[in-house]
Amino acid sequence: MEPHVFAAVLAAAAMHAGWNAFLKLRIDPFLAMALVTAAGGVVALPALAYLGPPKLEAWPWLIASVALHLGYYIALTEAYRRADMSQVYPIARGGAPLMTAAAGVLLLGEPLSGTQTLGVGALGCGVMLISILGRRKGVKFDPGALGFAGLTALTICGYTLVDGIGARTAGDPHAYAATLSVVDGAPLILFALWRGGRVGLAPMRPYLWQGLAGGAMSLGSYWIAIWAMTVAPIPLVAAVRESSVLFAALIAVFLLKEPLQWSRAGAAVIIVGALALMRMG
Repeated sequence: MEPHVFAAVLAAAAMHAGWNAFLKLRIDPFLAMALVTAAGGVVALPALAYLGPPKLEAWPWLIASVALHLGYYIALTEAYRRADMSQVYPIARGGAPLMTAAAGVLLLGEPLSGTQTLGVGALGCGVMLISILGRRKGVKFDPGALGFAGLTALTICGYTLVDGIGARTAGDPHAYAATLSVVDGAPLILFALWRGGRVGLAPMRPYLWQGLAGGAMSLGSYWIAIWAMTVAPIPLVAAVRESSVLFAALIAVFLLKEPLQWSRAGAAVIIVGALALMRMG
C-alpha cells in the first residue's frame, strides 16, 4: 500500500468513527442511522450528476451491497440500543478485518505478505481487546448486543468484499461510490416511513444539521475506502480502516462522556503496532 493510500485510509477511519458517534444522538438509533444515510445520499447527488452511473456490469454488485448495508444498519443500531459505543464499536469492527482477510485471500486470491497477515491478526485482536477491557464495572453487557455486534462484523465483511469487486468491475470507483451512496440513502427512510409515517420522522428535525455532517463524513469515509480497494489489496484496506476504533475511543470519552478505562491503553498500543506491521509489509 502506497503511503498516500495508507494516509487516506487512516483519514477515512477517523471520519468513520465520527459518523458513528452521531448514532448516539438523543433519538432512536435507527432514526439516527436513517438520517445519516439519507444525508449521505443527498450530499452525493451532485457527484452522481457529474460522474454519471457506473457500467452496467457493476449493478449486480451495487444491489448486493445495498442489501448487505441494510442488514449492517439494522444490526448496528440494535447493538447501540443495548450497549455503549465503546463496547459495541470495537466488537463490530474488530471481527471484520479478520473475516475479510480470510475471505480475500481464500476467495479472491488477494496478496498479503507474512508481515501484513500478522498485522491484520494483531489489529483484530487489539480492537476486540479494547472492548473487553473497556467494560464498565457494575454495568452488565447485554448478550443481545454482543450478538448484534457480531452480525455487524459479518455484514461489514460481506459489503467490503462486494464493493471492492464492484468498484473494480465498474472501472470508475468514484462513479460507483456516488451511485451507491445515493441508492443506499433511500431504504432506511422508506422503512421508517412505512413503520411510523411522517410523524415517526419528526424526532429527526432538531438534528438535521448534525445528520448532514454525519452523512458527509460517512460518504467521505466509504468513498475513500472504495477507491483504495481498487489500488491496494482489499483485506489490507479493510484492516487499516478498522483503526477507526482508536478514534472512536476518543470520541466516546471526550464527546459522549463515556468513562475512560486506562487498561485499554495496552490494546491501543497493539493496534498502532499492527498498523506499523501492515505498513512495513
